[in-house]
Amino acid sequence: MRDFSNTKRMIIKFGSSSLCDDHDRIDPERILNFIRQIAMLHRRGIQVTVVSSGAINAGVQELKLRRRPNKLSQKQALAAIGQASLMKTYENLFRLFHLQCAQILLNHDDFDDRKRLLNLYNALQAMFDYNVIPIINENDTLAVDEIKVGDNDTLASLMVPVANADLVILVSDVDGLYNQNPHENPNAKLIHDIDEITPAVAAMAGDTDTNVGTGGMVTKLRAAKICNEFGCDMAIINADAENGFLDLMDGKPIGTFFNGKSGRTLSARQHWILYRSRPRGRIVIDDGCAKAIRRHKSLLPSGVVSVEGYFSMSAVVDVIDIQDRLIARGIVNYNSEEINKIKGLKTNEIESVLHYKDYDEVIHANNMVLKKEMQG
Repeated sequence: MRDFSNTKRMIIKFGSSSLCDDHDRIDPERILNFIRQIAMLHRRGIQVTVVSSGAINAGVQELKLRRRPNKLSQKQALAAIGQASLMKTYENLFRLFHLQCAQILLNHDDFDDRKRLLNLYNALQAMFDYNVIPIINENDTLAVDEIKVGDNDTLASLMVPVANADLVILVSDVDGLYNQNPHENPNAKLIHDIDEITPAVAAMAGDTDTNVGTGGMVTKLRAAKICNEFGCDMAIINADAENGFLDLMDGKPIGTFFNGKSGRTLSARQHWILYRSRPRGRIVIDDGCAKAIRRHKSLLPSGVVSVEGYFSMSAVVDVIDIQDRLIARGIVNYNSEEINKIKGLKTNEIESVLHYKDYDEVIHANNMVLKKEMQG
């Protein structure tokens, strides 16, 4: 059931296709309509964070290129050129409604490093205190992996814990999630409300990529899963809906709504381990240890068979069984070299090898996410 009565903070993500006209050029008139609605939400007391694509398209427009290039270095250059132009458009249009905005460029490392993540959180809260609208984008000029994926859907969902968001709205060139591909089947039906992302729901995603953006319905469902597991609602609405944000908040049956109120399934720490960090290595464990971990037991050195990769203490690593199956992901108490030295030993033998013992566990159960939890 759609209930936004307690929604105080939201994230609105704009895809490139949502910001462009039929010729793939940034369209200030379309953006003006979005900002008009954001201003009205702001007057209702709702704090809005914007996640915006469109920098590369803006760069293409600034340089008057005939088409968007495919070469990575050219995309990176255009992202740098276009980001300034795009922000100027946002600034000018927000100023019409007596609002100010600020730019934040991120890549995945900003979520991976907990100190930088805390700095991001503090800066964002200060912007809210100043009544400034944060506008966030991937740092496409430097983030090679991100520019390949172009996945601002995931970026918006990763911002949920940082912005304390109650709702994420993905503005797209589609009405929402259909039970079949609407481009192939004219009888496809729009799914208005989803309480759980089951395998059957995931199978509906298909591939709805456009020639402007690089994200599709698969990335939107992944974003919904990330949001919902933190207890945050998410919705997909069409950019062409004139009052889409306001209609959604007024309870009208627009787009597809993913209910996050059915219950938060991950703690903040688990959410960070699973989604906002990247594994730095792998620890291979024996079968007995794998069984224990599946019962939410800690990983002890006696169960470690081998260590793959080089990582420091407090890094996130994957835990793999001897059949090369992923069992869990967690935060290590020792670095890779230390774990190599104490693998196969009992906890009371750690100090004799390392000459110190800060922890009994290689990974504590509280700092571990099981594979079944990863799959929801």
